[in-house]
Amino acid sequence: MSQSHQLNHYKMIQVKQILIFLSLGLLIFFDSCRKEYTPRPRGYFRISFPVKSYKSLQMPVPYDFQIPVYSNAGHDSLNLKQLDWVTIEVPANHAQIHLSYKKIDKNLGEYIEESRTLAYKHSQKASSIEEQIFINPSKKVFGTIYNIKGNAASPMQFYMTDSIKHFLRGSLYIKEIPNIDSLQPVIEFLNQDVIRLIETTEWKELK
Repeated sequence: MSQSHQLNHYKMIQVKQILIFLSLGLLIFFDSCRKEYTPRPRGYFRISFPVKSYKSLQMPVPYDFQIPVYSNAGHDSLNLKQLDWVTIEVPANHAQIHLSYKKIDKNLGEYIEESRTLAYKHSQKASSIEEQIFINPSKKVFGTIYNIKGNAASPMQFYMTDSIKHFLRGSLYIKEIPNIDSLQPVIEFLNQDVIRLIETTEWKELK
């Protein structure tokens, strides 16, 4: 073999060695990247809540109950003709509790079925709907609470009645994109306020 042939052969060996080392280096680099990479869990903003404290609704409507001090109550702006309809707003949590009142005139069953239908309209987005009976004989308040689980726009709805004259329906809405993972703390916080509202409800006669 001539000297020039030996030189070319030597260069070819060097090139092959360099390619082998580069290939090994790239494999080690990508392998180490795979081993060190750990996907970060999805995070959510920390939400701070005020201390629970309540006040009386005190509005010229045929019912009364306690609402959070961090909420505002007023007549339903979308139904100004219905003076007994009330909206309770919790600005810090972008939430509203809508309340509609009706007088019973031999149509209690119709109102109850309507309330149930409206609650179950959320079943397409809900993972489940749990019904809870509420009874307060001393105040003559009876009703059903609908706990709507999952990514529904309304996590809780209910109705209350004295079975003779008064019928009050309520629904909690959070004005955010329904995402149970991020909204669960807010829902749990507001559910306590709705339960307090229900437990303190009493009927009153307007003069």
